[in-house]
Amino acid sequence: MKINNIKLYAIAILVSVTALNCNNDDDINISTEPNFSGTYTQEDQMGRPAVNTVFVSSGMKDAFNTTIPSEQGAAFQTMFQNNLEGLSPAYNTPTDANALTLTSAQFTGLLATDVLNVSLDGTTTFYDGTNVLTGRALADDVITVELLLIFGGEDFSENPGLSNDNVDANDKAFLSSFPYLASPW
Repeated sequence: MKINNIKLYAIAILVSVTALNCNNDDDINISTEPNFSGTYTQEDQMGRPAVNTVFVSSGMKDAFNTTIPSEQGAAFQTMFQNNLEGLSPAYNTPTDANALTLTSAQFTGLLATDVLNVSLDGTTTFYDGTNVLTGRALADDVITVELLLIFGGEDFSENPGLSNDNVDANDKAFLSSFPYLASPW
């Protein structure tokens, strides 16, 4: 008898909760126009994946992510340079350069402004051996390129163990139409 009362009580609670969560308001106004009212703030920047993760010191992540790109170079280039020189033996002296012939100061000046450059009249690629940072094609191996530029030295031969993430392909093929990305597993 108690079990039946407990079952009835549970059913009554379930029906009550369901009824409480239902809404029969037919006057809901569904707008097809976007609503841009309110205050929006920048939370994260990822123009160049992993750059923020590697070069911005942990206590400065929020500051970097909320600084507008035109002010990032002046605010963060020195931090980037110090972290680059501490991480990479390819930049042992101020005149050491990477495969782009950029010294640590020049390279971090470029990296500290987290924007994705786009070539309007040439090849769009992160790096294809000739074109550098002219955009980013979906299949570009961005992390390996960044590792090469950080650790590979002037001809990509320095620090081979640090210059490749060894991920050479996606686990699924890209789609032939928009949105081009394969569905998640």
